[in-house]
Amino acid sequence: MNTVARQAFYTFKLMRPRQWLKNVLVFATILFTGQLFNPVAFTSVFLAFVVFCGLSSAIYIINDIVDREKDRLHPFKRFRPIAHGDISTGYALIVFALLTTGSFALSLLIDPAFVFICCVYMILQLSYSMWIKHIEILDILALAAGYMLRVFAGEVVSDYHISVWLILTTVAISLFVAVGKRRSELTLISHFPAKQIEATRRTLSHYSERLLDVYASIFATATFVFYSLFTFQEAPQGFRINNAFLLPEFLPDFLNRKWLMVTILPVVYGLLRYLQDIYERHEGESPEKVLLSDRPLLAAVIIWAMLVILIIYFFR
Repeated sequence: MNTVARQAFYTFKLMRPRQWLKNVLVFATILFTGQLFNPVAFTSVFLAFVVFCGLSSAIYIINDIVDREKDRLHPFKRFRPIAHGDISTGYALIVFALLTTGSFALSLLIDPAFVFICCVYMILQLSYSMWIKHIEILDILALAAGYMLRVFAGEVVSDYHISVWLILTTVAISLFVAVGKRRSELTLISHFPAKQIEATRRTLSHYSERLLDVYASIFATATFVFYSLFTFQEAPQGFRINNAFLLPEFLPDFLNRKWLMVTILPVVYGLLRYLQDIYERHEGESPEKVLLSDRPLLAAVIIWAMLVILIIYFFR
């Protein structure tokens, strides 16, 4: 591999494209309000997705610069381009500046309120990288807040709004994923000496496995309850095809209106499978890696998405 190709490869790796998977949360609003195939709404949300991909990559660059010494002590993070010495700090800062400038320039073309959300997101994430991640509990809340801002961004740019139960579901699952991340990190370095754990990530020395287990149980349960209430309360709206075979008229009206409850099954399976990944496979430090590497979990997510689209957009 020549020098230019190598530099391009490490630059792409520096941006952590796998993390862009988290940004699909901006599509949640138009998905559940029946506007996924609305070209105007979809275009606005897709542009917001691109902006969040740029901003999140910029934040990861700053995080890698700040944590480069600590990452060198980590069994996996030591292979990141900056910590491994593949990319210089100066070059990384140039990439950060380009990503930030380009993302904010694009956000200005979308919506002024969206620009505000982007500013809040950047401030939150920079504060996390510099300060909040060293404070127990606040670090988990900050991670979850990043997911929530993506959902709210989807509402702002599309001008549609989702159910309060779905918002609470997003809060609960965001906290669940954040706790799972901390639990997996703690398991990964549990054999390290106390001083090395403190040097790798200070907050981990303030969490016990039992405490994180309780947190995970609380938020997994909350996710199940809130999502179940959402499916029970929600009346899907969007274009539909009347299918008399699948939904015959003799079925009770209750069943014809509550088909979203079917999607509870893959959600429950996904929660249980993710917990298994955390506790049995000792994964969860990188949620997007878990999703892409665990085929049963990925299948559950795909089935859930297909059911949601089928029920909201094609069932009357």
